[in-house]
Amino acid sequence: MQRKTMKTVMQGALLLSVASLIAKILSAVYRVPFQNMVGNTGFYVYQQIYPIYGIGMTFALSGLPMFISKLVAESDTVKTKMTLLSRIFILLAGFSLIIFLGLQGLALPIASAMGDPGLTPIIRSVSWLFLFSPFLAVSRGYFQGEYDMRPTALSQLAEQTVRVTVILFVAYWAMSRHWNVYRMGTWTMSSAPIAAIMASAVMLYYVRHRRVQLFEAGQQPITQSYGTLAKRLLIEGGTISLFASMMVLLQLVDSFTVMRGLMIQGQAPIIAKSIKGVYDRGQPLVQLGLVVATSFSSSLLPSLTEALTHGTRRQFARQAKTVVRMSVAIATAAAVGLIALMPEVNVLLFGNQEGNSMLSVYVLSIIFATLIMIDNSILQSLNQFTVTVAGLVLGFLVKIIFNQWAVIRAGAIGASWVTVVALIVMAGFLMRQLRKEQLTAFNQGFLVKLLVISLAMLVAVRIAMPVGNWLVAAWSPRMKALADAILGVLVGVLVFMSLALRLKLLTLREWLLLPQADRWLRWFKK
Repeated sequence: MQRKTMKTVMQGALLLSVASLIAKILSAVYRVPFQNMVGNTGFYVYQQIYPIYGIGMTFALSGLPMFISKLVAESDTVKTKMTLLSRIFILLAGFSLIIFLGLQGLALPIASAMGDPGLTPIIRSVSWLFLFSPFLAVSRGYFQGEYDMRPTALSQLAEQTVRVTVILFVAYWAMSRHWNVYRMGTWTMSSAPIAAIMASAVMLYYVRHRRVQLFEAGQQPITQSYGTLAKRLLIEGGTISLFASMMVLLQLVDSFTVMRGLMIQGQAPIIAKSIKGVYDRGQPLVQLGLVVATSFSSSLLPSLTEALTHGTRRQFARQAKTVVRMSVAIATAAAVGLIALMPEVNVLLFGNQEGNSMLSVYVLSIIFATLIMIDNSILQSLNQFTVTVAGLVLGFLVKIIFNQWAVIRAGAIGASWVTVVALIVMAGFLMRQLRKEQLTAFNQGFLVKLLVISLAMLVAVRIAMPVGNWLVAAWSPRMKALADAILGVLVGVLVFMSLALRLKLLTLREWLLLPQADRWLRWFKK
């Protein structure tokens, strides 16, 4: 692949990163007024069912579109692509209908397994989201396979904006009308299908504007029958989707085990729900840090497939190494930065410093989840699906087996540590497979440099905090936390980038792949 094409891929990743960043900021910020309006119990009710929404949207936003974009990249002609997409849409429509009916019919058993049958109508409310997944997945996958990330980015922004607006309106209405928390939760989760309708409208506009005939089947004979496509959707697409929703699946395990573990530990139900609500604060923080990883994964897969198709294995290896190194460096900076600013971030977003230690452990997930997502994209390009599934299952087994035990022994921070350990197990398994493929992303020197730079950034940020506190001592706690966080981010970025350039963490070729890199590199060198 030529450098121009590589820069196009990186610019597409940047576009998705910016869109995802805005969406994740919305997803994080709305929890503050939402929690204040509905209280700890209301927040707990919402968070218990949120993983189901998260899984559905991840499948429609990044998981299945990544797989479909790979198929688009493999197709030779426009007619072949359209026929292929038509068949995929029919298959996905069938799968989605099964999931919808399953959630409708099994809502009560699922809620009972979570320890709260009152959650039943909320599960049924969110299930309508899955009916819109086929169109969203197919249309997004097509445009991503054509290296056009704008439709996906704009539809994601529309989806999050509408969802957050509906959630806050319902929370305000429920508070003013004195609804119980389960009625509030049911209407709040209706934001998921409503937002999916808006995202579908955005994608439909681009489909019609570009005159893309996504669903005209039979125009061109293809070698892949419905049976073959169904198998690939289940194995390849399912694997990509599971990895894309990896963190949400781990949170789903938490929904079934954390509160139960706290109650077994001896906590009263109302206290256990409150602690679980504090623990759930880590979810938007980790989502924010994973923005770059998911965006790079979405843009990476078609380009890797194209490199392999043209037989440029050496170029493929170099590209894979570059994306892994850059993504891990950025993810590490994000995780360590959040740890350094955790007291300020906690006050800014949630109004107090409850659970600082628990959340600091939890955000370490950003580093290993990023590595897993990128490694998985590379292995998917090499059709190593069995190995990736094995790594995924191994990590989930660690989470499922040890989570409740850790909560009983150490409290909710035990669940944070089990999440990090489960991700380390997954990452180690996948890295071992990459070495077998003669793909080594980074050596020991890279890791040592990254560790030194990250520790220096952490220390510099914490040293800067007393200065910020002195300057805004008379401000309100949240405004003070905001000012401190801005100061900390500026100090962290300056220290990290300066040391990264001085210690040559990345090569000049790797830096220049980023948009406008020549301009800001000259500024940092000065």
